Amino acid sequence: MKITAAMVKELREATGAGVMDCKEALEAAGGDFDLAVRYLREKSISIAAKKVGRAVNEGLIGSYIHAGGRVGVLIEVNCETDFVARTEEFKELVHDLAMQVAATNPLYLAPDEIPPDVVKSYLEESGNEDVAEGKLEEFYQEKCLLCQPFIKDNSLTIQELIMQKIAKFGENIVVRRFVRYELGGGDA
Repeated sequence: MKITAAMVKELREATGAGVMDCKEALEAAGGDFDLAVRYLREKSISIAAKKVGRAVNEGLIGSYIHAGGRVGVLIEVNCETDFVARTEEFKELVHDLAMQVAATNPLYLAPDEIPPDVVKSYLEESGNEDVAEGKLEEFYQEKCLLCQPFIKDNSLTIQELIMQKIAKFGENIVVRRFVRYELGGGDA
């Protein structure tokens, strides 16, 4: 199938990937748009995996106050350079992550931060161990920011969103910490 400029443009607008990457993805997918999107996601994850261990000493502390002033979030997102931290796209990522925390109220960043006794207690409450394993994934999606579906695009988890941004920026990105306050919520 012949790959047209219109096809490349459509894929680029949908994914934000570079022109040549979009053309390569469409060629590899035989012109199939959905396969090309998957191809780009896998490629970005592969690129991002190579950058994950690098030091992140720059970034932003972002905030979000929900309408009505009843919920507020502070979040620290780090990257490698202040050049990336100052870009509008990085600022938008930090804002989106703060909104995610406000909307979903995660208690932990990732599953490895959950105390073992909390996981054990949850598994005991679930009863049947076969059911508990499936329930554990649901538990992680509810309680861990990085495991949650992104509120603006449920086809992505927060971790996948961050991996896409790592591939796009060419720098490691890490959510360092967050805190959510809710009016009258005590220990939010």
